[in-house]
Amino acid sequence: MHDLAKKLIDKDMRALARGISYLENDHADKLAILKDVHDQGKGAHIIGITGSPGAGKSSLVNRFIQYLRSKKLTVGIVAVDPTSPFSGGALLGDRVRMAEHFTDPGVYIRSMGTRGSLGGLARTTKEAVRLLDAYGFDVILVETVGVGQSELDIMKVADTTAVVLNPGSGDVVQVFKAGIMEIADLFIINKADLPGVSKLMTEIEGMLDLVKHDAAWRPPIAQTISTENKGLESLWTLVQKHADFLKESGEGERKKTRILQEEVLEVVHYELMKRLQKDHQNGSWRDQIERREIDPYTAASQILREFIDDPADVEREDTTTKEG
Repeated sequence: MHDLAKKLIDKDMRALARGISYLENDHADKLAILKDVHDQGKGAHIIGITGSPGAGKSSLVNRFIQYLRSKKLTVGIVAVDPTSPFSGGALLGDRVRMAEHFTDPGVYIRSMGTRGSLGGLARTTKEAVRLLDAYGFDVILVETVGVGQSELDIMKVADTTAVVLNPGSGDVVQVFKAGIMEIADLFIINKADLPGVSKLMTEIEGMLDLVKHDAAWRPPIAQTISTENKGLESLWTLVQKHADFLKESGEGERKKTRILQEEVLEVVHYELMKRLQKDHQNGSWRDQIERREIDPYTAASQILREFIDDPADVEREDTTTKEG
């Protein structure tokens, strides 16, 4: 077993921090560490917190951490912040909001920049969660960027996905477009002291009737006022009910299986892309493209032939594409 993986499993927090840094920096030992911790998960319940910017996700997470710690539960947090496409940096403002927990040995907070990834998460978020689970946290919270309609990757990480909304935040149909409705296991109406809560609840229930009418689990709605620590107990109760549903229905195991199967292809895709970029950084096809001697599809076929045992497969694919 890799030394860092062994220390991490033995609850060495410095090893945990270094391991996540290995993931982010694509260290040569990354895959070895992930292999060693794969079967070492302690069964943490992973809660994804998503929603549009300004919904109060970070403040809610901060107060939720307090509540979970009052119940003697250890908490790992992955907070994802957007990376600037210009400077390449990220503000990591979530760390400011959660600063009061830095000295708590039962809490570990890791901020991650998206580094160009879409879907609301950093590329290594899922892997970081794997390390946090191997370390032994009771609950893992994953707070997404808050990109709205394209923020669907969280469903590939979390056991329970909570979508945070605010009353008076605009047209609820806009919020629910493009899949955001389908990924929710529960809804949180934060800032529930503002006017418009009843209207928002009615709109959510109406959308659930359209989208989730035949689902075994109908997403419930929690109301919270994070600044006043209100609604956190009922929120935790709903999370536990969903955890029980996942276990009793078998959906939890089926979901984990789907996630692992998809992860195989994700790892293959990423490793192939790394090899392609390394082996073909200065390929002759670049000059040919510049001189317009070949088209992009021919160049791609030439590169693919290096990865396929039977070159005829590429030719057949080309023919099928042209005929289609």
